[in-house]
This record gives sequence, structure tokens and C-alpha cells, in this order.
Amino acid sequence: MSRIATTFAGLRRRGARALIPYFTAGDPSLSATRALVLEAVRRGADVIELGVPFSDPLADGPVIQRASQRALASGVTVARVLELVRGVRGEVPAPIILLTYYNPVHAFGLKAFAHGAVEAGVDGVIVADLPPEEADPLSTQARPAGLDLIHLVAPTSPPDRMRYIARRSCGFIYFVSLTGVTGTRETLAPDLAERLRQLRAVTTKPICVGFGISTPDQVAAVAPYADGVIVGSAIVRLVEAHAGSERLVAEVGGFIAALKAPLRRRP
Repeated sequence: MSRIATTFAGLRRRGARALIPYFTAGDPSLSATRALVLEAVRRGADVIELGVPFSDPLADGPVIQRASQRALASGVTVARVLELVRGVRGEVPAPIILLTYYNPVHAFGLKAFAHGAVEAGVDGVIVADLPPEEADPLSTQARPAGLDLIHLVAPTSPPDRMRYIARRSCGFIYFVSLTGVTGTRETLAPDLAERLRQLRAVTTKPICVGFGISTPDQVAAVAPYADGVIVGSAIVRLVEAHAGSERLVAEVGGFIAALKAPLRRRP
């Protein structure tokens, strides 16, 4: 059983939900990302999501775009992200997944990426601009290597498409809670619970919700309907605010602990 499957099986037995914090790898530095990952796991993160910096991140809002630009300016590449994972793998029992776009993966080489990621200790990958209909070339490399290829379900997906995407997704299914790009939102989509019920009706795989979730109260609101919650922009914004400060790791760690609190108990 993979680390991702083991993690969600354990959470389900305890009636808990997964917290998946997102960090842009290399923002404000690779060494800082390492420290943030270690602190996140210590404070309750169940899965770590690392964003591979890319110059044209179509799904990302301004907060993560700025983080990607800072990381790219400091020389962060796919290879250096894999080195980062390799360096923390021995200290992090939690699954580590990458969020990237197809261009960097294709440029790296599909087979080289899949095998290199697994060798470094990556458990899964989300390729934000790769629909499942076009994913076979990567999937045929990822599956034998043991790399889960995680697909996204849009809030506009009808049930038949939800079923198709769920069937193709490995590890878990990433449900995008709103239309548009990543970023913090004051309120959640009013039909989010109903859309998650529709997805749950067509799959038994873990469902994790991301995009726009940014506070412990919002995490608590989503928890009854999902197996995990992904928080990205709110964390990246906090990293941006405290970059260069001695308080960076502590501030982010405290926020992650607050996000995890409502996920520890059975909704």
C-alpha cells in the first residue's frame, strides 16, 4: 500500500480528515522550504504539497504567482525541487506530492520525471493543466514507477465526468471548490456540499478540496464532506509576509496547527 493510501486509510479509521498544506518550493529559499515542511508535519500536516515554480502558472492567483517568480529568480528548477524532497524524505513520514504543469514535466522527460520523483521520495503528482484524456503518456510512466497521478475535478463537472476523472485519478481526487484561480476567499461556494455529495456518489476514493480555503472556520465547514482539505494561498501569503524573519517557521507552524484542529475530530 502506498504512503498516500496508508495515510487516508488511517485517517478514516480515526474519523479524522487530512490537512494538506501547500508551499511553493524555493520561496523564500529551498532551505526555508525544508524548515517549513518539517514544521508543518510536526504541527499536524498529513500530506505535504510542494509547488514546482513555473513561469506561466495558469491555475494560480497572484499570491502563488509571486512566490513562483521569486523561486524562479533564485534558480529553483525541477531537479532542485527533487533534491529538496530527497533531503527531507528521511525526516518526513507524511506523503509528499508535487503540483506542477505539463511543460516542466515534458521538458524534464516523462520517464525521467516519474522515476526521478519516486527515487527522491515523491508519492504523487498533480499536473494542473493536464486533463485525464491527455494523461496516458505520463500515466504509463508514473504507474509502473509507483507515482500517483492525481487529477482535478472542476466545480462545473457533471456526474459522468466526475466518474471518469475519479476512475483515472490515483491516490486521491482533487476537488476544485470554485471556478477561477487559486486565492483566499471570504466565503465558500454555496453549492460546495452538494457538489461533493455528487462526487462521493460515484467514487470511494479519498476526496480532497482545495482553492479558496483559507481559515480554520472554512476548513471546519468543508470537513464533513471531504477526506482532506488543501490550503495554499493563505499559507504562501503568510510565508511572503514573514520572509526573512526569524518568526517565519513559528508563524506558519502556528497557522497550520490552527487549520488542523477542526480536522482531528469526527465531523
